[in-house]
Amino acid sequence: MKKLICAIDQGTTGTTVILLDEKLRVVGKKNQEFPQIYPQAGWVEHNPDAIWESTVETIVDLSEETGVQPSDIICVGITNQRETTVVWDRKTGIPIYNAIVWQDRRTAGTIEALRNQGLEESVKRKTGLVLDPYFSGTKISWILDKVDGARARAERGELAFGTIDSFLLFRLTGEHKTDISNASRTLLMDLETGNWDSDLLDVFRVPKSVLPEILSNSELFGTTKNVNGLLDGTPVCGMAGDQQSALFGQACFEAGSAKCTFGTGAFLLMNTGEKVVHSKNRLLTTAAWRLNGKTTYALEGSAFIAGAMVQWLRDGLGFFDSSHEIEDLASEVDSSDGVFAVPSLAGLGAPHWNPNARGVLWGMTRGTTRAHIARAVLEGIALQNVDILKAMEDDFGGMLKELKVDGGASENNLLMQMQANFLDTTIVRPAMTDTTGLGAALFAGLHLGVFSDLDDVRKIWTEDARFDSQISSATREQYLRNWNEAIKRV
Repeated sequence: MKKLICAIDQGTTGTTVILLDEKLRVVGKKNQEFPQIYPQAGWVEHNPDAIWESTVETIVDLSEETGVQPSDIICVGITNQRETTVVWDRKTGIPIYNAIVWQDRRTAGTIEALRNQGLEESVKRKTGLVLDPYFSGTKISWILDKVDGARARAERGELAFGTIDSFLLFRLTGEHKTDISNASRTLLMDLETGNWDSDLLDVFRVPKSVLPEILSNSELFGTTKNVNGLLDGTPVCGMAGDQQSALFGQACFEAGSAKCTFGTGAFLLMNTGEKVVHSKNRLLTTAAWRLNGKTTYALEGSAFIAGAMVQWLRDGLGFFDSSHEIEDLASEVDSSDGVFAVPSLAGLGAPHWNPNARGVLWGMTRGTTRAHIARAVLEGIALQNVDILKAMEDDFGGMLKELKVDGGASENNLLMQMQANFLDTTIVRPAMTDTTGLGAALFAGLHLGVFSDLDDVRKIWTEDARFDSQISSATREQYLRNWNEAIKRV
């Protein structure tokens, strides 16, 4: 009998299931997309049942393709899109409304009202987060207010809230639990205690009765019941939000180590150890993970648009048929010839936090070609990360020696070289770039003893490539000056 870990990586556009053996070799991997729902401008929803179906169908299909039997799977780990919010009936497991996705902006008015009440600083001090519709707190309250009878049902204990990890766990096992990394993204958890905070629940008008139990990241969350593709009793024993899972999957176990996930957006996290570092530069402070009773924290900065800017060139402007073609197109020229692109198609994230920012193409002439614009887009994706990493270094009080990278766009060698150039830091790409799923597998495997400790994980982790800066400090400084000028035009 094989001994495989099933990692469920439930993302914004689809669900990926990865089967890994005890040496973290990938036995099989499969992705299934599901529909995005846009009821009106600024609203983004998912059908939770579609997420569940994509999860089960992917497990079954992958098992059939690889010949893996349910008995070969010894445990399950879950990682997920984080702030996306679901409220469901505790008895039936049926959602009372679509999942409200992390990108959704419908509660911006509520957030503005809380700011006007002078609550932002006290909320940030407790949660490490800024007041923004991005997080779960106002999404929960919106559902309870807008769905007929929901708030009264919640008060009676009939409803359950969860981020996607918690919803999947409930469907897999019947348990209503979450982990500390996902809980820290709700605006409802006190970072220092790792518990739901009664004052925050009052601020966001969320009844405690709907909340899941908060666990660490590597322990028994429950065992499977009546799930196609999995034996009854299979332990679900690893869970983490996608970006924290990627930090762990990148073996960023020491304070000061950092990673950047290049996906739809760019998500940068720096391990700050067992110390809560409150940012002076409008970064987020978050729980990275809890192991053996000790919580590790992280600083986080997000650029909302990264790979999505490349998709815009593909779908909106027809520059190429496939996103990976941008590397060849951008390589047709040696420079962007003074063209700068600011990828703020959905506002600017950390450290600027300008939700009204619009994307910018600046510096074009009659001589500007598709290749110049493509190269400028890649440079813009890399340059926006410089702002975030410099803010992190200032908050943490130390210089970054290397940045580990993952996600689909990390396979673009030109982009990774640009990132090394602009940061003047070594960029390290791992052999396995699906580090979100890898992190979930590691958490699950640690609980079962598949991996004995973090040193054991370090021995298995391998890199694929390194990129060091190839430009002069004067050239770098000129790029950064021009970038700062471009930012003013959003």
